[in-house]
Amino acid sequence: MGTRAEYAPGPATGAQVEKHGEKWTIILVRELRHPPQMVWQALIEPAQLREWAPFEVDRSLGTPGATVELTWVGTGHVSEATVTRAEAPRILEFGDLRWSLEPLGRGTRLTLWHSIDRRFVCWGAAGWHIALDVLHRLLDGTPIGRLAGADTMKLAAWKPLVAEYAEQFGTATPNPPPRAAQES
Repeated sequence: MGTRAEYAPGPATGAQVEKHGEKWTIILVRELRHPPQMVWQALIEPAQLREWAPFEVDRSLGTPGATVELTWVGTGHVSEATVTRAEAPRILEFGDLRWSLEPLGRGTRLTLWHSIDRRFVCWGAAGWHIALDVLHRLLDGTPIGRLAGADTMKLAAWKPLVAEYAEQFGTATPNPPPRAAQES
């Protein structure tokens, strides 16, 4: 599947959720065939993040203590996040996100933890599922361009993927956002 038009996410696998009050933590694991240093660069460099991540940053995420401006795609919401850990190429933490990269043969086991409002945990899991698919294609040298925000909701597979995660996590499928948010 080399083009964006041909892209369809696979089944909802490799995910867990930790339930704590109003904020739950999504845990997604992906095994990539790319070395940790290559994956690390895709996690910290603004130009690469613009190709796959559901957010943009104004500077590299590779410096511990750095404050970055974080903008989530489609929301217009800008916030500041501090890079609390950046131990290349193993651990990256900022805001509500934590990444772990473990060597796996010639590749990498990438684990993401994202704390999110429990009402939207299945959307978050589905959104990250798609973002990590796009990351994989970028690292393969066959980029399809970022799919985030309202673009993900336009995919035919979006609703079924969200429903799969809702079933896995034992939660209700969230209501669609207001129309204005979908068109941002």
